[in-house]
Amino acid sequence: MPRVSGLCLQIFFFSGALLLSGGAASCLRAQQPAGPTDAKAQATWDSALDWEKKGYHNVAIDELREANEKDGGHCASCLSRALAIAASIGDYKDATEIAHDWLAMATSDAEKASIHAQLGQALEAGGLTYRKKPLFAQSADEYKAAVALDPHAPMAHFGYGVALAQLHQDEQARAEFKAFLDGDHDHSGLERRVTRYLERIDLAREPLAPDFSVKTTDGRPMSRDSLAGKVVLIDFWASWCAPCRESIPKIADLVAKFAGKPFVVISVNLDNEQDKWLSMVRRYQMTWPQCGDGGFDGALSKLFAVRAIPATFTIDADGILEDQRVGDTDIEAKLKKMIARAEKSSSAVQ
Repeated sequence: MPRVSGLCLQIFFFSGALLLSGGAASCLRAQQPAGPTDAKAQATWDSALDWEKKGYHNVAIDELREANEKDGGHCASCLSRALAIAASIGDYKDATEIAHDWLAMATSDAEKASIHAQLGQALEAGGLTYRKKPLFAQSADEYKAAVALDPHAPMAHFGYGVALAQLHQDEQARAEFKAFLDGDHDHSGLERRVTRYLERIDLAREPLAPDFSVKTTDGRPMSRDSLAGKVVLIDFWASWCAPCRESIPKIADLVAKFAGKPFVVISVNLDNEQDKWLSMVRRYQMTWPQCGDGGFDGALSKLFAVRAIPATFTIDADGILEDQRVGDTDIEAKLKKMIARAEKSSSAVQ
């Protein structure tokens, strides 16, 4: 699992890709070795990881596939990483080819189910990103294959349900969500969400926020699913960013106005020097949750695809992602409506 710079200790996401589908929370995985066993294959593997680090993703994919060939065509971890990279850049043609190569070497139904589920997740993410119905249909086929091979895999049922909902096959989608609830024992944070999907199947067609998990400067763990039922505003900023500093009083005003409401602000700092931004937190009396991500290469910044700051993301009580800027004149009105919906939903559950 990736280690995150600064004080954001853990970010959970599928294979490093920004997946906004419901399946982003988890996927089926068979245990795989750390890399190839052949020396020449290991050298190519190392080169591929270096290209990936530099951002040359297509070169990295090619070299990982080459490493698999040099390893006798049985380097599952080579193809697993290649599939992850292909998914992260939206190269679904390569992702499909890689998955099929990986399936050819799989020896158990559990491993085959894992591969089908990971490809289904990648295709589903592509469908959400590019709003292409054929990708959802392909995703549904992959998830269907996964649950046929491993009927007791709850996350495959979850992903299958999301894909079917995107295809407006709502009754079948509900059946898969029910199967998830019947079989899940490890993803309690998703149970509330799936219950909401059963109540309102249209929510499964909305872009779900990335599955973030952070620890704040005061030691509080926070995640997308632990904050379910609350409106969440995530603000990326840095001490050297003048517009960011100008927005701090506006954020403080929102925190004060919505105190006691189902509303949480998390500020994510991109400074490289921890002392500098913590000093500014004290100077501006930023009393709401804070964490550091160490720059644009930080895991949380990558997860939300942050390229410029200030960047502010709003997540509603159902985990649906919106993209706002605090400078918007109607941000307070938008938050007020979102919080009102959260309160109404909470009252209905009680």
